[in-house]
Amino acid sequence: MELTGTIKKISDLQTFASGFQKKELVLLTEEQYPQPINIEFTQDKVDLLNAHKVGDKVKVHINIRGREWTSPQGEVKYFNSIVGWRMEKDASTDFNEPTQASPSQGGTPATENKNVFAEDEDDDLPF
Repeated sequence: MELTGTIKKISDLQTFASGFQKKELVLLTEEQYPQPINIEFTQDKVDLLNAHKVGDKVKVHINIRGREWTSPQGEVKYFNSIVGWRMEKDASTDFNEPTQASPSQGGTPATENKNVFAEDEDDDLPF
C-alpha cells in the first residue's frame, strides 16, 4: 500500500535494550479532511528518514501489522501498526522538469520531430 502526503513530524531515534530501534513519522494526508497518520520505521529502515525533512511531500510504501495481546487479567486486546518500508519524494512536486525555451527567452525552439520513414514511398515490407 502507499500513502501520499506532507511530513508533519519526524521523531527522534528510539533504541531499546534488546537492540530494537525505531523512528516515527507523522504524515498529513491530502484529502478533503487531511489525516495525521503515524508511521513506524524500524531497524535498518530508520535511515530512510534521513533524506527527508518536515514539510516534504512524499510517497510512503507501508504494511499494516496487527497483533494480539492478553493482559494479566486475561483480557484479549488487538493492536495495529503502520510500518513504512520505502519512501520517496512525490514526483508531482518536481518543478525542475525541462521546458521548451521560447524565443523571448533567447533560446532556440526545439526541432520538430519528423518521421523520416513516412516519406519513403518505396516501402518493400510485405505488411
